[in-house]
Amino acid sequence: MSRKSSLRRRPPFREARPRILVVCEGEVTEVEYFTGLRIAERIPIELEVDPGGDPKALVDRAVKSARASRRAKDPYDHVWCVFDVDEHPKMADAKQKALANKLPYALSNPCFELWILLHFQDQTASLDRHQALRLCQSHMPGYDKHLPPGVLEDLYDDAIMRAEALIRRQQGIGDPEGNPSTGVHELVRIVRSYRTTG
Repeated sequence: MSRKSSLRRRPPFREARPRILVVCEGEVTEVEYFTGLRIAERIPIELEVDPGGDPKALVDRAVKSARASRRAKDPYDHVWCVFDVDEHPKMADAKQKALANKLPYALSNPCFELWILLHFQDQTASLDRHQALRLCQSHMPGYDKHLPPGVLEDLYDDAIMRAEALIRRQQGIGDPEGNPSTGVHELVRIVRSYRTTG
């Protein structure tokens, strides 16, 4: 028996990394945030951020992507939708379809900037998107949707703690998705759970 046959090169082995799909409303801030989080904390995952559209369109797209990945025998480990309250006419439909498909979503009221703001300060008073933007600019001069590189790196734990406190507060008054509130911390916690030590 020839030894050549046993010395054939095997294809390189690539360890499968966890795959997370985030389907989000914003085309700038959300993309930069989740991409920056993965890079800043050197999280060894495949993170896809699919931006654009209203909440109902996001949920429809996320459901379709999740099903396609399962059919291809390469399912995502997590699929999340990230959207704002705003004045979307189909918000109730979006939430209902997400729940029906066991698809988690992170809703921010009034907007994603609230989540960014919670990296820097507590925010218990209700506010609108313009106020949220101005408050973000007070911490990041010149901020206009684009996140300055590295500015949030040491603040993730603070933001999670503040978001959890807000949820508890809103639950206490019977309005868990009321203004101000955000569920983005739950997705961030999942992404960060894949950090490696050492």
